[in-house]
Amino acid sequence: MHVLVTGATGFVGGHLAPALLAAGHSVRVLVRDPSEYAPPDGVDVATGDLLDAGSFDAALAGIDVAYYLIHSMRAGTDYAERDRRAARNFRRAADAAGVDRVVYLGGLGEDDETLSEHLRSRREVEFLLKEGEYDLTTFRAAIIIGAGSASFRMIRELTTRLPVLVTPRWVRTDCHPIAIDDVIAYLVDVLDTPETAGETYEIGGPEVLTYAEILRRTGRIMGTGEPKIVPIPVLTPKLSAYWVGLLTDVPSSVARPLIHGLKTPVVADTEAAQAQFAVDLTPFADAVRLALSEPRSRETAQAAAATGGAGR
Repeated sequence: MHVLVTGATGFVGGHLAPALLAAGHSVRVLVRDPSEYAPPDGVDVATGDLLDAGSFDAALAGIDVAYYLIHSMRAGTDYAERDRRAARNFRRAADAAGVDRVVYLGGLGEDDETLSEHLRSRREVEFLLKEGEYDLTTFRAAIIIGAGSASFRMIRELTTRLPVLVTPRWVRTDCHPIAIDDVIAYLVDVLDTPETAGETYEIGGPEVLTYAEILRRTGRIMGTGEPKIVPIPVLTPKLSAYWVGLLTDVPSSVARPLIHGLKTPVVADTEAAQAQFAVDLTPFADAVRLALSEPRSRETAQAAAATGGAGR
C-alpha cells in the first residue's frame, strides 16, 4: 500500500515510518526541510508545508492512505489557529488527490467545557479532517511513553531534579498512559483492517494511573527513588507551567498547553480497540524502561524537531 506520513520529524512519525516499511508498505514522508531529516532506507521524501497551500500537493500523488500527525505547539500561543489552517489545507489537497483514507492520532477527553485549549484544538482538527471525502480513522490517546515524548521527558526530569515536588491538584487526575510501541502497532495494523475506516478508537495501556503515581513509579524505575509529592490548591495551571519551565528542559511553548491539559481526566474506553486489534499492551514499567534505554541522541533529535512533528 502507498502511504504518506506527515509529521515524520516528530516523535510518533519518527517511529511510524520505519514500522510501515517493515510491514511491507511503500512509504513517503512529508517534511518542510529535507536537510533536517535522515530518512530510513527506502523512504521517499517529499518537501512541503501544510501551512502553505499548494506546496505539498505533489506529496499526495498516488497515495492510498495518509497519516496526519501534525500539531504546532512549539509555534507559540497561536498554535490552535495554525493547526486549523494546516488541517483545512491538508483536507482540500487530500480530496483533490483522491486519497482513499486518512489516519489521525488525536487526544482523549470528553467533548465539554473541561477540555483544555490544547485538547480542544486536537479535537477540532479531528472534526475538520472528518469533513473530507476520504474515510477518516481516528485514534485518541493520552500520554505516550517513549524517548522523544515531551510529556514523558517532563515527567522524567521532574522526578530526577527534586526529591520533593510541590504540585497542583492535577497530580490526582487519572491518566491512561500507553507505550509508543503499542501506538505504532495500532497505526500500522489499521491498514490491514479496512472495516476500521470511518471509525474512532480510544487507546491506552493496561493501567490507569494518577499523575502522582506516574511520577512515583518513574522515579522508582529510574533508581532515583520516589519523589515526595505535596499537592497544594493554589498552584494554578499557569503557575504550574512556569514551575515546569524552571525545573525541566521542556520548552515553555510545549509545557504550557500540556500542563493546562493535565486537569482533565484522560481515560480511554478501550473496548472497541481491543475488540478490533490484537495489540499486546505493554505494562507501564516496561514502557518506561524501554524509553530510558533509547539513545539520548535520538531523543534529543526528536525533541528538537521542527514545529510540524506530533508528539505528546
